Amino acid sequence: MNILTLFPTAVGKFTLDRELTKQELEYIEKAERRPNQGNQTSVKNYVLKDKPLKKLNDFLLDSTNKYFSEVYRPKDNVKIYITQSWLNYTEKNQYHHKHAHPNSFISGVFYASGDVTKDKIHFYGNELYKQIKVEPTDYNLYNSESWWLEAGTGILYLFPSSLTHMVTTLDHEQTRVSLSFNTFLKGTIGENHNLTELLIEE
Repeated sequence: MNILTLFPTAVGKFTLDRELTKQELEYIEKAERRPNQGNQTSVKNYVLKDKPLKKLNDFLLDSTNKYFSEVYRPKDNVKIYITQSWLNYTEKNQYHHKHAHPNSFISGVFYASGDVTKDKIHFYGNELYKQIKVEPTDYNLYNSESWWLEAGTGILYLFPSSLTHMVTTLDHEQTRVSLSFNTFLKGTIGENHNLTELLIEE
């Protein structure tokens, strides 16, 4: 038997090849916070535009460009750029609710602080109603409704913004800090003669 994997969802994983600088850490630790559903988030929603995070922004944007180029293979002069960006703080007994990212093309989450042996991010596949649900003896890429990946310091995940994800309740003392961001496209998308052309300017 030959099983073909059709239409997979691409989740890109990158790792920052350095430690965060003192300036970056101070900015992240001292950022003003507000309550979120299950945890806390930064009051500022464009943190990557601030000078202390300039080098981190360069890494995140470069990684996003690599993911976009490899996965989508755009034939036109289409560029991707970061729109909103914010910080998430999850402490013991807190969680990050299940959600996706509207008004965005690719989303990313970078872990400024995380325990790779304990912290996870959970992704969810097609959550439509299933008339017939067969319980498996073990899980694989074909029968799983969710999948988790480790969330350690310096790890960046990139994924389609429509992909639902969440963080379960934290059961250890170390605060998990992530920087999330959205993106959008600029340039010419689609085909003129197919009546799908869309001209987007930032």
